[in-house]
Amino acid sequence: MSQEPQADFAGENTTEAPPPSTAEADGQPTLTVTRDGNEYTLIGTAHVSRASADAVRELSSSGNFDAIAVELCQARYDTLTAERKWTDLDLYKIIREGKAGLVMANLALSAYQRRIAEQFGIEPGAEMRAAAVAAKEQDLPLQLVDRDLATTLKRSYASVPWYKRMYLMAGLALGMVSSEEIDEESIEKLKEGDILESTFTEFAEQSPELYEALIAERDRYMASRLREENRDVEGRKVLVVIGAGHMEGLARHLEGSEADPVEERTQLEKMPKSARWPKVIPWAILALILTGFAIGFSRSPELGWQLVFIWVAINGGLAALGALLARGHPVTVLSALVAAPITSLNPTIAAGMVTGLVESWLRKPRVSDLENLRFDITTVKGWFRNPATRILLVFFLSNLGSAIGTWVAGFRIFGELA
Repeated sequence: MSQEPQADFAGENTTEAPPPSTAEADGQPTLTVTRDGNEYTLIGTAHVSRASADAVRELSSSGNFDAIAVELCQARYDTLTAERKWTDLDLYKIIREGKAGLVMANLALSAYQRRIAEQFGIEPGAEMRAAAVAAKEQDLPLQLVDRDLATTLKRSYASVPWYKRMYLMAGLALGMVSSEEIDEESIEKLKEGDILESTFTEFAEQSPELYEALIAERDRYMASRLREENRDVEGRKVLVVIGAGHMEGLARHLEGSEADPVEERTQLEKMPKSARWPKVIPWAILALILTGFAIGFSRSPELGWQLVFIWVAINGGLAALGALLARGHPVTVLSALVAAPITSLNPTIAAGMVTGLVESWLRKPRVSDLENLRFDITTVKGWFRNPATRILLVFFLSNLGSAIGTWVAGFRIFGELA
């Protein structure tokens, strides 16, 4: 059971609120917090437990509450309730809007959830679905209080130092296709936390910044959303369904925060300011490569064209190799060979954007391919077999090849000039 939060916070109430009270509902920890005249009953759930789902179903159908709040954002709610399926995926639009990386991260979470479902025989988030169904059946307001998944992932990525990001992405990619069963330690963390925390637990433990974005910020965000949703009413009884690991932090902020809920929510939705120097690097590389070409042609046309050939062969060749390894269409591989040397001299366009768009145009996924995504994303073969995930692999690997090619070709060019 979660520890009772400290009761020495000064809230915004005109009268002193009673201290939080703890109890259990069918073995699930509960905690009651009174704030601004409203009563919030927090029930801490285990996301892979049938007992949690049953307890939420019974409590939410008791008729004792005026509203139900769940640890979901709109996107996760739509996925959980099947109102938005992978069949709605428009990869052409996603790549064009530069959201391919975010979609791959979402697929990683889905793959992890699928592994849990196969190992435990229960879909993660069953208790959230039970709460949503109960709210609909009783015509109660359903409050989605968690921060948007995309915002959380972006803030988490931005919080990690640049030199750790490749390690983070590599570990996430390996976790997607691992055939190993989830170990007991991860299971226990999942029972106490949530899918996001469990998926990134190894990295969160090593990075305080990542933990802050994934866990602590969301406690503050959910507390502010609850206050915002119920600020214009008084005497409302709200059932709040959250992971057990969030109970203490959420209760503490819900009872004690003196910040304006709208201002705090807005602040937690903003993207943190990134350092300027990473944005300068592509333009610096562009300047150096063009300078190299200029020096080469000033010495002799033969040397200048030799440097151009080196740039095209290495940069385009490695990008094409990436597209080939991703089993891209022959035309896609050719587009990588042609596009990469050009896009590498234009920091606003990536080679993967070109190859991804070409592949999605040549091999548009069928409805059946999108329906099979939830199964295919759990294996390496599935990622290469399914046209939808293959498009994402083409995008990623051709980008990676072009990035490596830029550095290798750059060093080779200045080696020829030395």
